[in-house]
Amino acid sequence: MELWQMNFSALIDNFGELTVTGFTQGAIYALVALGYTLVYGVLRLINFAHSEVFVTGTFAAILTFRLVGVGADEAVPSAAIVIAAIAAATVAAMAASGATALVVERVAYRPLRKRNAPPLVFLISAIGASIAISEAFGVFYSRDNVPVGNLIDPSTQFEIFGASITNLQILIVVVAFGMMILLDTIINRTRLGRGIRAVAQDPDAAALMGVNKDRVIAWTFVLGGLMAGVAAVLYDLRFGATKFNAGFLLGLKAFTAAVLGGIGNLRGALLGGLLLGLIENWGQAVIGSSWRDVIAFVFLILVLMFRPTGLLGESLGRARA
Repeated sequence: MELWQMNFSALIDNFGELTVTGFTQGAIYALVALGYTLVYGVLRLINFAHSEVFVTGTFAAILTFRLVGVGADEAVPSAAIVIAAIAAATVAAMAASGATALVVERVAYRPLRKRNAPPLVFLISAIGASIAISEAFGVFYSRDNVPVGNLIDPSTQFEIFGASITNLQILIVVVAFGMMILLDTIINRTRLGRGIRAVAQDPDAAALMGVNKDRVIAWTFVLGGLMAGVAAVLYDLRFGATKFNAGFLLGLKAFTAAVLGGIGNLRGALLGGLLLGLIENWGQAVIGSSWRDVIAFVFLILVLMFRPTGLLGESLGRARA
């Protein structure tokens, strides 16, 4: 694209709105990225089935919305029903995603670890699990979009520098940051967190010190799944529907965010997710929405050219509060 075809005025005129939208989207990326960075920090392996762990949560949330009586064609319910529905859907999505992550660990990872399989075999196993889960949802739901239902009518609550902040955007950012703080606290302040950091730093030494490595690894997958479950509910609320392959592109973006921030670093995943959301939105205003996904991955390449370890390239085993 020629330089004079770039619409910088669109970025300047809508900078506030683009920033708020990008920040909201980036918060969802960051939550999903936590699962990638947790598993990599402990096993030095990429769980490419994590995107389907996320998708499982989106379907579990929608099923819960239906069970509590929130349908796609109904009017927006009262505030009490909305709160109850979102709370129930969040619990269900976290349970479904956490359980799916645990099954992936038990089926696609643990048997291979027992046999000391090479990293490439883990990668193939994870991709196979990813495709199997995705296609199962595709068969069950006929590959159609599954609507969420009318839960929240976005309305402006206040403005910052001319940008309208809606109730839905506030909910997404507050919940996402709350979960990130909770996970960071678990990793840095609890016995389980010490076990995770010990295995990440030196699994053999951790085992000699009495740490149950298999249990710690299983909990690492579950914690990533729980974060993905929360992200799934926020995704449903933001986009209003899900699909069997909804996790493919979002999973790639979340993985990109993890690498961008420094994979293996929890706070790096947060930084990478937020930064990726912002860059996407700013870039699409300048060169067009059709270039949105190109912008994200080109930005990753540019950052890694100058900082191969990512922006906060610190291992999980050395993480400190």
